[in-house]
Amino acid sequence: MNGLIHHIDLNASDLAASKRVYGLLLGALGYTCVRDDGECEWDVRTPQGFASIGLRQARLLAPAHERYAPGIHHLAWSVDSRAEVDRIHVLLRDAGTRILDAPALYPEYSADYYAVFFEDPDGIKLEVLNAPSFSQR
Repeated sequence: MNGLIHHIDLNASDLAASKRVYGLLLGALGYTCVRDDGECEWDVRTPQGFASIGLRQARLLAPAHERYAPGIHHLAWSVDSRAEVDRIHVLLRDAGTRILDAPALYPEYSADYYAVFFEDPDGIKLEVLNAPSFSQR
């Protein structure tokens, strides 16, 4: 499909710490680690397309990530059910990932928008959501 995001590469201040979070999350979402040689990359292929998430060691250390400054605010992944949101929440929580907001309904986004919000080690906000009606707009 035209316009779908093909890949995202992120710089990490501590590649090993970020790899633990993203490896856990992306593995739970069905991504496969295809590169782990000083840089990391996870790919997923579905009937709808392909996507890749890469991690690199940051070359410059900057102040902590500020999601309201220019740049990325957050990344979100859609899953097929609320139970899947809950499963991933428990997996991340039990691994010590910083949970910002436990799974809940967010009717301000859509009537069935159910999500968990958490952070990577650099403070980038991440989200896993289920919102069947949102994707039908």
